[in-house]
Amino acid sequence: MATFALPAPSDLHRDRPGLPGDAAWWTFCAATALALGTFSSLGPHRVWGAAATLGYTAAAVLAARGRSPRTAGAVAVTGAVLLPLLVLLAVDRAQLEVDVVARSAGLLLSEGTPYRERPTVPEDFNPYLPGMAAFGIPEAVAGPGVFTDPRLWMGAAFLGAFALALPAAARGEAPRWLAACPLVALPLAVGGVDLPVAGLMCLGLARAGQGRAGAAGLALGLAAALKWTAWPAVPVALALLATASEGDDGRRGRRASPDDDGRRGSSTSLEDDGRPGISAVHEADGRLRSRAALRCGLVALFTAAVLVLPAALRDPGAFRAHVVDFPLGLTGAVSSAASPLPGHLLATHVPGGRTLALLLLGVSALFLAVSLLVRPPATASAAAARLAIGLLLAIAFMPASRFGYLVHPVVLAAWALARQPPAHSHRVRERVRERVIDPVRARGRVRKQGSR
Repeated sequence: MATFALPAPSDLHRDRPGLPGDAAWWTFCAATALALGTFSSLGPHRVWGAAATLGYTAAAVLAARGRSPRTAGAVAVTGAVLLPLLVLLAVDRAQLEVDVVARSAGLLLSEGTPYRERPTVPEDFNPYLPGMAAFGIPEAVAGPGVFTDPRLWMGAAFLGAFALALPAAARGEAPRWLAACPLVALPLAVGGVDLPVAGLMCLGLARAGQGRAGAAGLALGLAAALKWTAWPAVPVALALLATASEGDDGRRGRRASPDDDGRRGSSTSLEDDGRPGISAVHEADGRLRSRAALRCGLVALFTAAVLVLPAALRDPGAFRAHVVDFPLGLTGAVSSAASPLPGHLLATHVPGGRTLALLLLGVSALFLAVSLLVRPPATASAAAARLAIGLLLAIAFMPASRFGYLVHPVVLAAWALARQPPAHSHRVRERVRERVIDPVRARGRVRKQGSR
């Protein structure tokens, strides 16, 4: 059976010869783009499907001929992002979300709220938090144009935040490789509001992993003011800060161990020479971590409140209808987010299924909260993985959801992978070889000798 694999973290830092798996991956992307372009009823999606199919196919051919992943990836990005984006900008076509953001910015500047007072059809609703309107302000001020299009500003915010969240060595290749992924390339070209949210979540977790509580709170507060899907990132970052932090070099800060200074099991607050003992070090370390988590939470709360509350308090009824009721399917207008995921299928085909879907959504949130209390993440990568799982469950059980929301866990997982240093992957492979492969080979040799 033919197999393929995504590029390993070490491949993001150097230009290696292409592998057969690269060609299979780009072929899979081409098939995905072709299917979307063929079966989608949305014009921008069909344009993207046609252009992306060409780009991915060319990348697959280059990979099959042994060209480097960098070359194949550049061709894929050109066909899946740049070409359809230029075409759609030229004909002034975009996904519905782009029009919603542009309209909300105009309403915010003229009426002080980005929400229509009496929405009737799905196109009237703005299910995003007030901060999202910032991406439409250039168009609201300067008028429609190529450089004021909200999707350009959303894409730039995503790529910028994602790059800043990475180590310096990975900032060149990792964003380029991620942009070539169909789940990311599509919203970059047609317009997607989830990308800047995902980028800011990665940036917030990166700063939390470095112990920079204020910067983490600022990034997460900005994300929380854009869309509710960013809210679960705040408790995950707080749990990370309260447990341990990483330095700028990616190594965890050293904790005091029971045998520090050669005194195993000591629990005195002062040593014989007057230095603080182990218990005092643990207590001081715990206070510092708690203060960092508190500072991050306060900064995030203050940032989100400054951006959200003025518009929400101006018309609380409209705010609830747009941001709460419409995404949960509690309004007369049906959301276009109707992908056949478990929550939507339950709400549509099972009596009382909407209540059951909301109950499962609550259980997912409880599961994430309990996991943070029982086993908080010790590294930023572990925090990203935990958040990705939580968001994946939430997306699955939302009554109104779509496959495009999966960009959140995909970006978080890609960020966690890309930030791993090459030596880490080498150590993992060595451990697998020492603990699994070598023992199996040794047992095989013993059996062969015994059979003789």
